[in-house]
Amino acid sequence: MNDADYESYRRRVFDFLWREVEPRASRIEESGVFPEDELFPKFDEHGLWGLLIPESYGGQGLTTKQYLPFLAEFSKVAGVVRVLLHVHNTSARAVVSYGTEAQKNRLLPVLANGASSLTFAITEPNSGSGMDIACQAVRDGDHWVVTGKKHYITNAGFADLHLVCCRTGAPDARRDRRALTALVIPTDTPGFTIEPMPHLMGNNGPHHGILHFDGARLPTESIIGAEGDGLEVFLGELEPSRAFVAASSLGAAQRALEIALDFSKRRVTF
Repeated sequence: MNDADYESYRRRVFDFLWREVEPRASRIEESGVFPEDELFPKFDEHGLWGLLIPESYGGQGLTTKQYLPFLAEFSKVAGVVRVLLHVHNTSARAVVSYGTEAQKNRLLPVLANGASSLTFAITEPNSGSGMDIACQAVRDGDHWVVTGKKHYITNAGFADLHLVCCRTGAPDARRDRRALTALVIPTDTPGFTIEPMPHLMGNNGPHHGILHFDGARLPTESIIGAEGDGLEVFLGELEPSRAFVAASSLGAAQRALEIALDFSKRRVTF
């Protein structure tokens, strides 16, 4: 996207965020209910599901530099919107970076228009984003059989696909970087259930879930990247997220300052 088109697009999206999303933000936070029927089609209309997906697959094709101001503005308007859209776009970016051409052709167009959504499932109850992943995927003929649990998975309530980091090497190979693999697991896979998480503090709205895999079976071609590339796939997306989190924090801090300044001008003391 060239500079002129980008600036026009940015202004149009920011206007939409403040005009149609910000007035709903307090209600979403207080109720914990996200108005999917109202806002999801509008996210599609404004291209927000496909910000990091190339234009050739139906997305906006933003660069990392172009994406940062959007994250800051999402955070200003409603933290819940930033969480929801960023997780979706981060997961889509993994397909862009590591998927086969067949996977890109199949997944990216529906991710770009919001017809499909992909979670980023690496965290577990007793592990974060390191080598201590315990969720296991074992080959059985032309299928993987997945057993384990993922914890605090954003968008689990509406996503139909899940990018899951699984241990495909030996269970005791804790230092083997090639022991982890990224699999795309559909929500309707037999042996896969989703449990809602307890109430959380802040960013209420998108359903954070606990993913349970009890012998869930899926085809071997469900891999994103190659077998053993799991750590590279997930850390490859978490690395730029350091800048993405900084931009989000900057947006939230700017909004907090604006609110504080506005209050200070109206406050009557003594």
